[in-house]
Amino acid sequence: MKRVYPITIQSGLSQSGSYLLMLCEPESKMQIPIIIGPHEAQAILLAKDNVKARRPMTHDLMLSILDSYGLLLREVTIDRVEDGIFYATLHVSDGFSMGVGGSAAEHTFDSRTTDAITLALLAGAPIMVEESVLEETAVHLDVDLQAAPVAQSIEQLEAELRRCEDNEDYERAAEIMAQIEQMKKDL
Repeated sequence: MKRVYPITIQSGLSQSGSYLLMLCEPESKMQIPIIIGPHEAQAILLAKDNVKARRPMTHDLMLSILDSYGLLLREVTIDRVEDGIFYATLHVSDGFSMGVGGSAAEHTFDSRTTDAITLALLAGAPIMVEESVLEETAVHLDVDLQAAPVAQSIEQLEAELRRCEDNEDYERAAEIMAQIEQMKKDL
C-alpha cells in the first residue's frame, strides 16, 4: 500500500460537467486521475480546505455518528479499479468491543471512492492505494514537453483532451492536462 494525497481538482474537462481529481503518491511522483461529478468535487474541496457549512453535510454527519459510537476512521484504501471505476474501503476501529488479543476490533465498509476520500480528509485519516491500482492507473507527474515529437498549441491539446474524454481514455487525458498546465506555466 502507498499513501496518496489529493492535489488538484480541475473543472471544465467536458461538456458533461465532470471534474478531474488527481491523487499524488509523493515517493514515485505518480498521479492517479479520477473523473468525478460536481457534487463529489464540491464535497472534496470543502473537506480539503476545511470549510464548514452552516449545517452539517452528509460526510460531517457520518463522522459525527462514528464518533458518537466511539468509532474511529483509521484509514481509507483504494483497493481496485474495474472498467474505470475505483473501489474503496473504510477501515474503522471500534474502541468499545475488544477483538482478539485485547485490541480494538476492526471493521471495514465498502465505499464510493469520493466518499472515502472526503471522509478521510475530514477525519485526518490517511488515504492509501493498492500498488496494483497505482501501477494500472497512475501517470507520471513530470511531463517533458521538449520530448514531444511535435509542438502542439494549447488549443490543439484541449481538442485532443476532449477526444480522449469522449473515448474514456482517462490516462491519456490526465497526461494531456499535465501538458496543458505546464505550457500555461511556461507562458
